[in-house]
Amino acid sequence: MHKFIPSPTGQNDTTLLLLHGTGGNEEDLIPLGQFLAADAALIGVRGKILENGMPRFFRRLSEGVFDEEDLIFRTHELARFIEEATKVYALNTERIIAVGYSNGANIAASMLLLEPTILSAAVLFRAMVPLQPEQLPDLKGKPVLMQSGRRDPIVPATNSEQLVELLKQAGADVTLNWQNAGHGLLNPELVMAEKWIRQL
Repeated sequence: MHKFIPSPTGQNDTTLLLLHGTGGNEEDLIPLGQFLAADAALIGVRGKILENGMPRFFRRLSEGVFDEEDLIFRTHELARFIEEATKVYALNTERIIAVGYSNGANIAASMLLLEPTILSAAVLFRAMVPLQPEQLPDLKGKPVLMQSGRRDPIVPATNSEQLVELLKQAGADVTLNWQNAGHGLLNPELVMAEKWIRQL
């Protein structure tokens, strides 16, 4: 399940791939996407896994413990969907920017690590290390913005820092912004993300 909104300019030069958190759907982040990049095409995707009736992008064994086999499978599956969507909707493959929150940010991070050619950049709200790849990808110069909460009860600060280091080791150009916040998002970090995307 997905929702596509073409760019109001008619060009589809930049596309935001919107990836919701646990319990969300393909429409959850559409308003955020419209705020972050008013001229971009938007694709909101619904996760295929249900956990107690709540959509997710991949299975987990418990809070913060992921089913790695399913994560790898779902990451490649999502990458193939994006490749198909770029053809169907005539999107610019050079400017696909993931915007993910929580579970959606985790699969976006996984895509950077396992399918490094799909995304041109990523905004990761409340992400954690999805997995340790067997081999680091080449993410040289790829921009990644991480927005993390110092009081996040779900993502320990050390885990956010580990993800930053992992992406940097792969060559990504990572910006980490700490928020004095929990797992929920604050307006100032959305404004910061909008400015960051505008400069890409």
